[in-house]
Amino acid sequence: MTDRLLAFLILCLVLGAPFGAAMLWTGDIILDFVFFYPLFMSGLWMFGGLYYWLHWERHWPWGPDVAPPELKGGPLVSILIPCYNEAEHGAETILAALDQRYLRVEVIAINDGSTDNTGAMLDELAVVHDRLRVVHLAQNQGKAMALRMGALAARSDYLICIDGDAILDRDAVNYLVAPLLEHPRVGAVTGNPRVRTRSTLIGRVQVGEFSSIVGLIKRTQRVYGQVFTVSGVVAAFRRSALDRVGYWSLDMVTEDIDISWKLQRDHWSIFFEPRALCWILMPETLHGLWKQRLRWAQGGAEVFLKNVPNIWSWHNRRLWPMVLEYCISAIWAFALILSIILWAIGLFVTLPHHIHVETLLPPAFTGMVLAMACLLQFCLSVFIDHRYERNLSHSLYWVIWYPLAYWMVNLLTTLWSFPKVMLKHHRRCRARWESPDRGIKAPTS
Repeated sequence: MTDRLLAFLILCLVLGAPFGAAMLWTGDIILDFVFFYPLFMSGLWMFGGLYYWLHWERHWPWGPDVAPPELKGGPLVSILIPCYNEAEHGAETILAALDQRYLRVEVIAINDGSTDNTGAMLDELAVVHDRLRVVHLAQNQGKAMALRMGALAARSDYLICIDGDAILDRDAVNYLVAPLLEHPRVGAVTGNPRVRTRSTLIGRVQVGEFSSIVGLIKRTQRVYGQVFTVSGVVAAFRRSALDRVGYWSLDMVTEDIDISWKLQRDHWSIFFEPRALCWILMPETLHGLWKQRLRWAQGGAEVFLKNVPNIWSWHNRRLWPMVLEYCISAIWAFALILSIILWAIGLFVTLPHHIHVETLLPPAFTGMVLAMACLLQFCLSVFIDHRYERNLSHSLYWVIWYPLAYWMVNLLTTLWSFPKVMLKHHRRCRARWESPDRGIKAPTS
């Protein structure tokens, strides 16, 4: 109870900070924070991504004729694929996992109480492929439980977890497992998801998002030592590390964020491996995108609420920059909505001068600086990521729309998820999943 009260008070401080600041700050200062915080973060991501590339990535060989790193000792690698209603996409995912150039691979598909033909499809594949094993759960238990059951069935100490609709690159296993073999304190390696649904504007801008924003963020977080989350769609884990922290939590909406924090609190490192490619399906409708990003925001808030009471000990000091970044991002969202509220009120009543917001439009110079920063960020990300994906520069036209969408989605999901998590009844309950939006289906001829 004490921990929950402390977490609640800290969350209230985070949520209330911009509103309390309105009593001390002027409207101009609030707007400066709203406009320049994204600019600062863009600069930080560019600097971190460029440093990562200069210090490590540019020295790594890459190309169709370059052999991936050898896995010394030839260890068995287990690929866990939790499946829920994957009858349409699951076979392609299973076959890509079995088609790895590294041959000492076992694939474990976990049918998590699917209500479609997923179970029958998996059983048919298992008859043909002796390296595939299928675990059937009678009822939907959630992705975390499916991963736990897969880990129990696995025979390897190296577990690669991918979604039931993801397509692994043929050398992904080598790139994901090599850091685990070379560095004993690495507990997880997150891969490099690439978007393959591009039939709408929403799909196309996400191609640029995963390069210009997600990729740079992952590189920057690796530079200062802590990664907010492994990619839930493609990541490798050391079983002994998972065993120490109790595996995936069953009550978290986003098990990938939770396991990342659990590992790093136990002083395991998480690496980002951009050469471990995985082709993924993403939402291409506003409704699907909203549901996905709201779940991500709610999961982040849940993990923050869970960890914030005990994060302030010196033992966990390496996590403080990550906590600070998360808190400031939340404060930014509420500062923006506060500025909008003050501007709207000012249209009808006269507010004190120090909290009056004259306009929500940035000055011309500020807008130009933000636009140039975005363009520079896109160009840098294309330069760094172009060798992993052909014709990436073609997305530059579409991704120019994304900065506004990224920060607006961040704003709306934060505003919705924080109160939802704070007011949520704290009874521990199983987090279950639904079939997500996987893009617009191409018309059949």
